[in-house]
Amino acid sequence: MKFLTVIGARPQFIKAAPVSRELRSLHKEIYVHTGQHYDKNMSDIFFEELNIPKPNYHLNVGSSSHGKQTASMLDGIEQIIVDEKPDYLMVYGDTNSTLAGALAAAKLHIPVIHVEAGLRSFNKKMPEEVNRIMTDHISEYLFCPTDTAVKNLHNENIHEKVINVGDVMFDAVSYNRALSEEKSDILNKFGLEKDSYYLITIHRAENTDNETNIKNILSAFSQIEGKKVWPIHPRTKQILSNMGIDLASIPGLQVIDPVGYLDILALEGNAKKILTDSGGMQKEAYFLQIPCITLREQTEWIETLEDNANILVGTDVFNIMDAVQKNVTPSYKDYFGNGFASKKILEHF
Repeated sequence: MKFLTVIGARPQFIKAAPVSRELRSLHKEIYVHTGQHYDKNMSDIFFEELNIPKPNYHLNVGSSSHGKQTASMLDGIEQIIVDEKPDYLMVYGDTNSTLAGALAAAKLHIPVIHVEAGLRSFNKKMPEEVNRIMTDHISEYLFCPTDTAVKNLHNENIHEKVINVGDVMFDAVSYNRALSEEKSDILNKFGLEKDSYYLITIHRAENTDNETNIKNILSAFSQIEGKKVWPIHPRTKQILSNMGIDLASIPGLQVIDPVGYLDILALEGNAKKILTDSGGMQKEAYFLQIPCITLREQTEWIETLEDNANILVGTDVFNIMDAVQKNVTPSYKDYFGNGFASKKILEHF
Protein backbone atom coordinates (compact mmCIF):
# COMPACT_ATOMS: atom_id res chain seq x y z
CA MET A 1 0.00 0.00 0.00
CA LYS A 2 1.01 3.60 -0.53
CA PHE A 3 0.88 6.12 2.33
CA LEU A 4 1.18 9.88 1.87
CA THR A 5 2.47 11.50 5.07
CA VAL A 6 2.09 15.25 5.61
CA ILE A 7 4.39 16.95 8.12
CA GLY A 8 5.53 20.50 8.60
CA ALA A 9 6.56 21.31 12.18
CA ARG A 10 9.19 20.15 14.66
CA PRO A 11 6.89 17.94 16.79
CA GLN A 12 5.64 16.17 13.66
CA PHE A 13 9.16 15.29 12.53
CA ILE A 14 9.73 13.65 15.92
CA LYS A 15 6.41 11.75 15.86
CA ALA A 16 6.83 10.60 12.26
CA ALA A 17 10.31 9.11 12.71
CA PRO A 18 9.38 5.93 14.64
CA VAL A 19 6.22 5.37 12.60
CA SER A 20 8.11 5.68 9.33
CA ARG A 21 10.67 3.11 10.43
CA GLU A 22 7.86 0.61 10.88
CA LEU A 23 5.81 1.73 7.90
CA ARG A 24 8.59 1.55 5.33
CA SER A 25 9.43 -2.02 6.27
CA LEU A 26 6.13 -3.13 4.74
CA HIS A 27 4.70 -0.33 2.62
CA LYS A 28 5.60 2.63 0.44
CA GLU A 29 5.59 6.05 2.06
CA ILE A 30 5.69 9.45 0.37
CA TYR A 31 6.68 12.44 2.51
CA VAL A 32 5.21 15.90 1.99
CA HIS A 33 6.95 18.64 3.98
CA THR A 34 4.75 21.74 3.99
CA GLY A 35 7.56 24.02 5.14
CA GLN A 36 5.54 25.35 8.07
CA HIS A 37 8.84 25.30 10.03
CA TYR A 38 11.44 26.43 7.54
CA ASP A 39 14.43 27.52 9.65
CA LYS A 40 17.28 25.00 9.27
CA ASN A 41 17.52 24.49 13.02
CA MET A 42 13.75 24.00 13.20
CA SER A 43 13.53 21.57 10.29
CA ASP A 44 16.50 20.15 8.39
CA ILE A 45 18.47 19.09 11.46
CA PHE A 46 15.58 16.93 12.65
CA PHE A 47 15.56 14.95 9.42
CA GLU A 48 19.31 14.42 9.73
CA GLU A 49 19.37 13.40 13.40
CA LEU A 50 16.24 11.25 13.37
CA ASN A 51 17.20 9.49 10.13
CA ILE A 52 13.95 10.55 8.51
CA PRO A 53 14.03 10.12 4.73
CA LYS A 54 14.21 13.39 2.83
CA PRO A 55 10.79 14.71 1.75
CA ASN A 56 9.57 13.73 -1.69
CA TYR A 57 7.77 17.06 -1.89
CA HIS A 58 8.46 20.39 -0.21
CA LEU A 59 5.74 23.04 -0.39
CA ASN A 60 7.83 25.87 1.15
CA VAL A 61 4.76 27.66 2.50
CA GLY A 62 6.67 29.57 5.18
CA SER A 63 5.05 31.87 7.71
CA SER A 64 1.84 33.81 7.07
CA SER A 65 -1.68 34.15 8.44
CA HIS A 66 -3.52 30.97 9.41
CA GLY A 67 -5.92 31.26 6.47
CA LYS A 68 -3.29 31.98 3.84
CA GLN A 69 -0.90 29.34 5.15
CA THR A 70 -3.58 26.64 5.32
CA ALA A 71 -4.91 27.53 1.89
CA SER A 72 -1.44 27.29 0.31
CA MET A 73 -0.92 23.88 1.89
CA LEU A 74 -4.36 22.67 0.83
CA ASP A 75 -3.70 23.66 -2.77
CA GLY A 76 -0.30 21.97 -2.90
CA ILE A 77 -1.32 18.78 -1.08
CA GLU A 78 -4.40 18.32 -3.25
CA GLN A 79 -2.30 18.24 -6.42
CA ILE A 80 0.16 15.77 -4.88
CA ILE A 81 -2.71 13.46 -3.92
CA VAL A 82 -4.03 13.60 -7.47
CA ASP A 83 -0.58 12.75 -8.86
CA GLU A 84 0.42 10.07 -6.31
CA LYS A 85 -2.98 8.39 -5.76
CA PRO A 86 -2.17 7.12 -2.23
CA ASP A 87 -4.24 4.52 -0.41
CA TYR A 88 -4.07 6.54 2.82
CA LEU A 89 -3.00 9.98 3.97
CA MET A 90 -1.38 10.24 7.40
CA VAL A 91 -1.23 13.36 9.57
CA TYR A 92 0.10 14.06 13.06
CA GLY A 93 -0.98 16.34 15.86
CA ASP A 94 -2.79 19.63 15.46
CA THR A 95 -0.96 22.12 13.23
CA ASN A 96 -2.18 23.87 10.09
CA SER A 97 -0.30 21.17 8.16
CA THR A 98 -2.44 18.55 9.92
CA LEU A 99 -5.72 20.20 8.98
CA ALA A 100 -4.68 20.99 5.41
CA GLY A 101 -3.59 17.40 4.76
CA ALA A 102 -6.76 15.95 6.25
CA LEU A 103 -9.06 18.30 4.34
CA ALA A 104 -7.33 17.71 1.02
CA ALA A 105 -7.56 13.95 1.43
CA ALA A 106 -11.15 13.90 2.67
CA LYS A 107 -12.37 15.97 -0.30
CA LEU A 108 -10.68 13.51 -2.65
CA HIS A 109 -12.07 10.49 -0.75
CA ILE A 110 -8.69 9.30 0.50
CA PRO A 111 -8.93 7.77 4.01
CA VAL A 112 -7.24 9.93 6.64
CA ILE A 113 -5.11 8.47 9.44
CA HIS A 114 -4.76 10.83 12.42
CA VAL A 115 -1.92 9.99 14.77
CA GLU A 116 -2.34 11.66 18.18
CA ALA A 117 -6.11 11.91 17.84
CA GLY A 118 -8.58 12.85 20.53
CA LEU A 119 -6.67 15.57 22.36
CA ARG A 120 -8.74 18.44 23.75
CA SER A 121 -7.87 21.60 25.66
CA PHE A 122 -11.53 22.72 25.46
CA ASN A 123 -10.37 26.18 24.41
CA LYS A 124 -11.42 26.95 20.85
CA LYS A 125 -9.48 30.21 20.89
CA MET A 126 -6.43 28.02 20.36
CA PRO A 127 -5.96 27.38 16.63
CA GLU A 128 -4.59 23.95 17.50
CA GLU A 129 -7.88 23.01 19.15
CA VAL A 130 -9.84 23.86 16.00
CA ASN A 131 -7.35 21.95 13.87
CA ARG A 132 -7.51 18.79 15.97
CA ILE A 133 -11.32 18.76 16.28
CA MET A 134 -11.85 19.16 12.55
CA THR A 135 -9.19 16.58 11.71
CA ASP A 136 -10.67 14.02 14.08
CA HIS A 137 -14.15 14.40 12.59
CA ILE A 138 -12.98 13.63 9.04
CA SER A 139 -10.47 10.88 9.86
CA GLU A 140 -10.93 7.19 9.10
CA TYR A 141 -8.42 5.89 11.65
CA LEU A 142 -7.93 7.71 14.95
CA PHE A 143 -4.85 6.55 16.84
CA CYS A 144 -4.99 7.95 20.37
CA PRO A 145 -2.08 8.36 22.81
CA THR A 146 -4.11 7.92 26.03
CA ASP A 147 -7.39 6.63 27.43
CA THR A 148 -8.44 10.24 27.98
CA ALA A 149 -8.15 10.92 24.25
CA VAL A 150 -10.36 7.91 23.49
CA LYS A 151 -13.00 9.19 25.94
CA ASN A 152 -12.90 12.64 24.36
CA LEU A 153 -13.73 11.15 20.96
CA HIS A 154 -16.49 8.97 22.36
CA ASN A 155 -18.00 12.08 23.94
CA GLU A 156 -18.16 13.59 20.45
CA ASN A 157 -19.84 10.43 19.13
CA ILE A 158 -16.74 9.20 17.33
CA HIS A 159 -16.45 5.46 17.97
CA GLU A 160 -15.29 3.70 14.78
CA LYS A 161 -11.60 2.83 14.44
CA VAL A 162 -10.65 4.74 17.60
CA ILE A 163 -7.64 2.94 19.10
CA ASN A 164 -5.38 3.76 22.05
CA VAL A 165 -1.94 2.73 20.80
CA GLY A 166 0.09 4.86 23.21
CA ASP A 167 2.15 7.91 22.38
CA VAL A 168 4.51 7.89 19.41
CA MET A 169 6.53 10.66 21.08
CA PHE A 170 7.29 8.22 23.87
CA ASP A 171 8.57 5.85 21.16
CA ALA A 172 10.85 8.64 19.93
CA VAL A 173 12.17 9.57 23.37
CA SER A 174 12.76 5.92 24.28
CA TYR A 175 14.62 5.30 21.01
CA ASN A 176 16.76 8.46 21.08
CA ARG A 177 17.55 9.05 24.74
CA ALA A 178 20.66 6.89 24.82
CA LEU A 179 21.77 8.34 21.48
CA SER A 180 21.37 11.83 22.93
CA GLU A 181 23.56 10.97 25.91
CA GLU A 182 26.19 9.58 23.56
CA LYS A 183 26.24 12.25 20.85
CA SER A 184 25.04 15.55 22.32
CA ASP A 185 27.73 17.96 23.52
CA ILE A 186 25.29 20.76 24.32
CA LEU A 187 25.99 20.79 28.07
CA ASN A 188 29.73 21.16 27.58
CA LYS A 189 29.21 23.72 24.85
CA PHE A 190 27.34 26.07 27.16
CA GLY A 191 29.02 25.13 30.44
CA LEU A 192 25.96 23.47 31.95
CA GLU A 193 25.72 20.81 34.63
CA LYS A 194 22.87 18.53 35.63
CA ASP A 195 20.20 20.22 37.80
CA SER A 196 22.02 23.56 37.53
CA TYR A 197 19.62 25.43 35.20
CA TYR A 198 16.02 25.98 34.18
CA LEU A 199 15.09 25.25 30.56
CA ILE A 200 12.71 27.70 28.88
CA THR A 201 10.73 27.58 25.63
CA ILE A 202 8.01 30.07 24.61
CA HIS A 203 6.38 30.13 21.19
CA ARG A 204 2.55 30.06 21.36
CA ALA A 205 0.74 33.07 19.91
CA GLU A 206 -1.42 33.42 23.03
CA ASN A 207 1.80 34.39 24.83
CA THR A 208 4.04 35.94 22.20
CA ASP A 209 1.33 38.03 20.52
CA ASN A 210 -0.06 39.38 23.80
CA GLU A 211 2.21 42.10 25.13
CA THR A 212 0.85 41.86 28.67
CA ASN A 213 1.34 38.09 28.77
CA ILE A 214 4.87 38.11 27.41
CA LYS A 215 5.95 40.93 29.72
CA ASN A 216 4.52 39.07 32.72
CA ILE A 217 6.44 35.96 31.68
CA LEU A 218 9.67 37.91 31.28
CA SER A 219 9.12 39.61 34.64
CA ALA A 220 8.91 36.18 36.25
CA PHE A 221 12.04 35.04 34.43
CA SER A 222 13.86 38.07 35.86
CA GLN A 223 12.94 36.97 39.37
CA ILE A 224 13.96 33.31 39.02
CA GLU A 225 17.34 32.92 40.67
CA GLY A 226 20.05 30.95 38.92
CA LYS A 227 20.83 30.03 35.33
CA LYS A 228 18.08 29.89 32.71
CA VAL A 229 18.64 28.52 29.20
CA TRP A 230 16.29 29.57 26.39
CA PRO A 231 16.64 28.06 22.88
CA ILE A 232 14.56 30.81 21.30
CA HIS A 233 12.08 30.26 18.49
CA PRO A 234 12.83 32.56 15.49
CA ARG A 235 9.32 34.01 15.55
CA THR A 236 9.50 34.72 19.29
CA LYS A 237 12.89 36.36 18.85
CA GLN A 238 11.53 38.65 16.13
CA ILE A 239 8.47 39.63 18.15
CA LEU A 240 10.55 40.53 21.21
CA SER A 241 12.92 42.52 19.02
CA ASN A 242 9.98 44.43 17.52
CA MET A 243 8.81 45.23 21.07
CA GLY A 244 12.24 46.60 21.91
CA ILE A 245 12.75 44.01 24.65
CA ASP A 246 16.37 43.32 25.58
CA LEU A 247 16.66 39.78 26.93
CA ALA A 248 20.24 40.50 27.97
CA SER A 249 18.81 42.52 30.86
CA ILE A 250 17.39 39.37 32.51
CA PRO A 251 19.89 38.08 35.12
CA GLY A 252 21.20 34.58 34.49
CA LEU A 253 19.40 34.14 31.17
CA GLN A 254 21.34 32.42 28.41
CA VAL A 255 19.58 32.79 25.05
CA ILE A 256 20.70 30.31 22.39
CA ASP A 257 19.61 29.42 18.87
CA PRO A 258 17.14 26.57 18.30
CA VAL A 259 18.82 23.18 18.71
CA GLY A 260 18.32 19.71 17.26
CA TYR A 261 16.37 16.89 18.84
CA LEU A 262 19.30 15.12 20.47
CA ASP A 263 20.43 18.38 22.03
CA ILE A 264 16.97 19.30 23.29
CA LEU A 265 16.63 15.86 24.89
CA ALA A 266 19.94 16.47 26.66
CA LEU A 267 18.83 19.92 27.82
CA GLU A 268 15.49 18.60 29.02
CA GLY A 269 16.86 15.54 30.75
CA ASN A 270 19.42 17.49 32.78
CA ALA A 271 17.35 20.56 33.69
CA LYS A 272 16.28 21.43 37.22
CA LYS A 273 12.80 22.30 35.90
CA ILE A 274 11.28 23.15 32.51
CA LEU A 275 9.16 26.23 31.84
CA THR A 276 7.29 26.00 28.55
CA ASP A 277 4.09 26.63 26.60
CA SER A 278 4.79 23.67 24.29
CA GLY A 279 2.49 20.66 24.32
CA GLY A 280 5.25 18.32 23.17
CA MET A 281 7.73 19.50 25.77
CA GLN A 282 5.21 18.89 28.56
CA LYS A 283 5.21 15.24 27.53
CA GLU A 284 8.96 15.00 27.02
CA ALA A 285 9.44 16.41 30.52
CA TYR A 286 7.08 13.74 31.85
CA PHE A 287 8.84 10.94 29.96
CA LEU A 288 12.21 12.17 31.26
CA GLN A 289 10.80 12.72 34.77
CA ILE A 290 11.69 16.40 34.93
CA PRO A 291 9.23 18.75 36.72
CA CYS A 292 7.41 20.98 34.24
CA ILE A 293 5.78 24.41 34.58
CA THR A 294 3.36 25.17 31.76
CA LEU A 295 2.75 28.82 30.89
CA ARG A 296 -0.81 28.20 29.69
CA GLU A 297 -4.27 28.17 31.26
CA GLN A 298 -5.16 24.70 29.91
CA THR A 299 -3.37 21.59 28.72
CA GLU A 300 -4.52 18.72 26.54
CA TRP A 301 -2.11 16.48 28.47
CA ILE A 302 -4.08 16.29 31.71
CA GLU A 303 -2.31 13.10 32.78
CA THR A 304 0.88 15.10 33.35
CA LEU A 305 -0.82 17.25 36.00
CA GLU A 306 -0.99 14.39 38.53
CA ASP A 307 1.26 14.86 41.59
CA ASN A 308 2.33 18.27 40.21
CA ALA A 309 4.58 16.67 37.61
CA ASN A 310 3.29 19.50 35.43
CA ILE A 311 1.85 22.69 36.94
CA LEU A 312 -0.36 25.07 34.95
CA VAL A 313 0.44 28.68 35.82
CA GLY A 314 -0.77 30.78 32.89
CA THR A 315 1.15 34.06 32.80
CA ASP A 316 0.61 35.16 36.39
CA VAL A 317 3.94 36.15 37.91
CA PHE A 318 3.03 34.95 41.41
CA ASN A 319 1.87 31.55 40.11
CA ILE A 320 5.02 31.12 38.03
CA MET A 321 7.29 31.91 40.95
CA ASP A 322 5.29 29.69 43.31
CA ALA A 323 5.63 26.74 40.90
CA VAL A 324 9.36 27.36 40.47
CA GLN A 325 9.90 27.26 44.22
CA LYS A 326 7.58 24.31 44.93
CA ASN A 327 9.17 20.98 45.82
CA VAL A 328 7.40 18.19 43.94
CA THR A 329 7.69 14.40 44.06
CA PRO A 330 5.70 13.03 41.11
CA SER A 331 5.14 9.31 40.59
CA TYR A 332 5.27 9.39 36.74
CA LYS A 333 2.87 6.64 35.67
CA ASP A 334 2.66 4.80 32.33
CA TYR A 335 -0.31 6.73 30.91
CA PHE A 336 1.38 7.01 27.52
CA GLY A 337 1.95 3.36 26.67
CA ASN A 338 5.10 1.26 26.59
CA GLY A 339 7.11 2.75 23.74
CA PHE A 340 5.65 0.54 21.01
CA ALA A 341 2.89 2.79 19.67
CA SER A 342 4.33 2.73 16.13
CA LYS A 343 4.22 -1.06 15.94
CA LYS A 344 0.62 -1.04 17.16
CA ILE A 345 -0.37 1.45 14.45
CA LEU A 346 1.08 -0.77 11.73
CA GLU A 347 -0.90 -3.78 12.97
CA HIS A 348 -3.97 -2.18 11.40
CA PHE A 349 -2.63 -2.10 7.82
